[in-house]
Amino acid sequence: MITLVIILTILASPLLIAYIISRIKNKPLNINKYACWGLGIAFVFFSLGHAIKAGGMVEMLPPWLPYRLAIIYLTGVLELAVGIALFIPKLQRTAAQLAILIFIVFFPANIYAAINSVGLGGHQSGPMYLLIRAPLQLLLIAWAYYMCIKKRS
Repeated sequence: MITLVIILTILASPLLIAYIISRIKNKPLNINKYACWGLGIAFVFFSLGHAIKAGGMVEMLPPWLPYRLAIIYLTGVLELAVGIALFIPKLQRTAAQLAILIFIVFFPANIYAAINSVGLGGHQSGPMYLLIRAPLQLLLIAWAYYMCIKKRS
């Protein structure tokens, strides 16, 4: 549950801080920019997990999958690249689209881990963890789309 709070805090903090500053300075707020920054920080956070908790993340993948450790490291590098790209204005839209794709493609690993009660990041709670994880994934996808991709009028 603490991971959920950390992710939501990371995601929303840049936008919240920018909102407060924009109100104090009475200047317009660039929602897309700071929403992308929050998502970017979240992706950097996610990528760190691939380096720090690589062994546990390997357990999130089925044993029949070859090169599981390499997959963990490569997906960590991919998440880091997306996270960095979310800070670069010209790349933000594409990076947010990739973020959505990552959330969708990686979700089966979360299902596998929850069903098999992998002892990492809440998955040890078993399938009940999906009651938290699935809505979080949907929230992250919605954030990426509505806050980072969709054009504001």
